[in-house]
Amino acid sequence: MGQAIKTALVSYGMSGKVFHAPLLKANGGFEVVKVMQRSTSTALEVFPDACIVQTFEELLNDAEIELVIVNTPDDLHYKQAKAALEAGKHVVVEKPFVQSVKQGEELIQLAKANNLTLTVFQNRRWDNSFLTVQKVLAENMLGRLVEFEARYNRYRTFVQESWKEERQRGTGILHNLGAHLIDQALLLFGMPQGVSARLLALRDGSDVDDHFDLRLIYAGLSVTLKAGYLVREDTPSYMLHGVKGSYVKYGLDPQEEALKKGMWPDGENWGTDPEELWGWLNSDVNNIHFKGKVETLPGNYGLFYSNLHEVIRKNAKVLVLPSEALNVVRIIEAAMQSNSDHCTVFLKS
Repeated sequence: MGQAIKTALVSYGMSGKVFHAPLLKANGGFEVVKVMQRSTSTALEVFPDACIVQTFEELLNDAEIELVIVNTPDDLHYKQAKAALEAGKHVVVEKPFVQSVKQGEELIQLAKANNLTLTVFQNRRWDNSFLTVQKVLAENMLGRLVEFEARYNRYRTFVQESWKEERQRGTGILHNLGAHLIDQALLLFGMPQGVSARLLALRDGSDVDDHFDLRLIYAGLSVTLKAGYLVREDTPSYMLHGVKGSYVKYGLDPQEEALKKGMWPDGENWGTDPEELWGWLNSDVNNIHFKGKVETLPGNYGLFYSNLHEVIRKNAKVLVLPSEALNVVRIIEAAMQSNSDHCTVFLKS
């Protein structure tokens, strides 16, 4: 991998412990030298040679640190990413990128002016299901696509004790799970002409939206993104319909659950689906009717950090452009306006 990139983790909560720490450790091209933890030192279990610090300033003032991973609550992303860039550090920001388009534009300009890498952890670009959807479309298995629906559901009747459940700017399911689905849709289809959304708080005692129905407006294509916390029965995670046929996929990528269980993100079976979760294709492929299962491609969140090492050390092209992550924020802002005004919000071209 070449020289390891000296790295700092700004938080060791769920995203730090479950996602970033194991992916960084497994990569080998990053050396986590400092982690900010104010009350515990559990990060030392994974990074025994790291230093636990109490303040963000201790990370910024360390001249050897090259990369800062801002994986704190959403309302801190802009302030901390800006400070890290001003301190001459490359920056990874957790999704969603920032809380306003204006904030994102400022950070992008700051990174460019200082010749620094700025990217956003849109890890679900490497979900096994989404990679397979991309293959189905790239190989024209459905002909011209006319309808796309993606859902990301959970069953959680209770309200967690978390900043994500507090009524403040940037909380709720649209910012949390919606940022993933929006990023995937934009990667497939580009920016839409408009956005129509309905956001609801359906759980007893919920102060934030825990259900959304989001429609992205494209010419000749229906795109629906949905998520909710009160869906107990399995629904398709993806449904694609084209002029030649349909592709339907159940099940979520297994990587998050595996990481939560402490499994290491490597091995030939990492990110794979059992055959019963392979998607169903019913279509005319190369003028031959096919109806059957399509093997799910393996998922691999580790590709995010493999790419980032190449970007910083070898000047490769970053896979998650901050401008793409900023477009996710544009859609979120439009969706919130659509819900508030009960109308379709058309985007400026």
